[in-house]
Amino acid sequence: MRWQDAELSKLLTEVNVLRGQLFGRLSMFGFEEKNESLLSALTQEIVHSAEIEGEMLNHDSVRSSVARQLGLEYEGLPRTDHYVEGVVQVLMDATQNFNLPITSERLFAWHAALFPLGYSGTYKITVADWRQGEEPMQVVSGALGKQKVHYEAPVSKDVPKMMEKFLAWINDEQNNVEPLIKAAVAHLWFVTIHPFDDGNGRLGRTISEALLSRADETSQRYYSLSSVILGSRKEYYAHLEKAQKGDLNVTPWVEWFLTALKKALQNSLQQTSNVLNKIHFWERNRHVTLNERQRKILNMLLDGFDGKLNSSKWYKINHCSQDTANRDINDLINKGILIKSKEGGRSTNYELRVE
Repeated sequence: MRWQDAELSKLLTEVNVLRGQLFGRLSMFGFEEKNESLLSALTQEIVHSAEIEGEMLNHDSVRSSVARQLGLEYEGLPRTDHYVEGVVQVLMDATQNFNLPITSERLFAWHAALFPLGYSGTYKITVADWRQGEEPMQVVSGALGKQKVHYEAPVSKDVPKMMEKFLAWINDEQNNVEPLIKAAVAHLWFVTIHPFDDGNGRLGRTISEALLSRADETSQRYYSLSSVILGSRKEYYAHLEKAQKGDLNVTPWVEWFLTALKKALQNSLQQTSNVLNKIHFWERNRHVTLNERQRKILNMLLDGFDGKLNSSKWYKINHCSQDTANRDINDLINKGILIKSKEGGRSTNYELRVE
């Protein structure tokens, strides 16, 4: 595979500027805010990477597992099952231990965590080893009898040598490949070999996560690439297929990958901007006397309240009376924290006063 560095230089510069802005902003955060941002990004990455493949994981269960494995205490989160624990451990190992070589044994352990019972749905598969057998490995879509073959992978007997070459390349720190480009090419190379019976997409993205952590030189993951890929899933698969069926010039694929990474960083910067606004809000109002109901609603507004806030929602969320809700709201208006929304409607809505 080959690519044109000159065609990617402008995009690489933009991505690197965003990386610098993100880590610069995070340096302004306290311990609690950094942990919250880290927990959110890792949870999104795990949940959305699974959803790309059609598997729906419980968000709160994943968050609970991530928090526990990071040593963070969060009350009210559910206990998780062994499967969710295993899925979380895969990404945690990739990002927390990014400086360790990615070996076949490590990939086998990740694969076993994704398929602990040895089945993909109702099909028995080879777990913790390269795929085997004489049948061609095909990526297909469509109903039975009307399938479309998107890609046919190399024969199984060639996989061990192909993976040996692949792993040697990604672990070689002397090959002078730009780290972000390496993450993009590694993703394509891995799913093109398609070394496992199932789980290749998720493990391909996991490898990219490990390489991105190497590029960032930190185990702290504050952005989610899979969240962007999920939002452009058809485009993602189309670019992979085009790269696999075209010549060995993979510049368009690398460009798409870097563009997705750029969007992931922009999303994270927006989220951290919201966190900063929240920090500044509580700093401004640190001497204002508030009850627990008011603090709860204000935090919800700062985090992005779903819909419009009115007195009915206030008393339902806080399990209080309508009169208590009205007193709480009027108190915040008098203190200059809430204002009545200018938008009309059947009931009066309230929003935070903008400084």
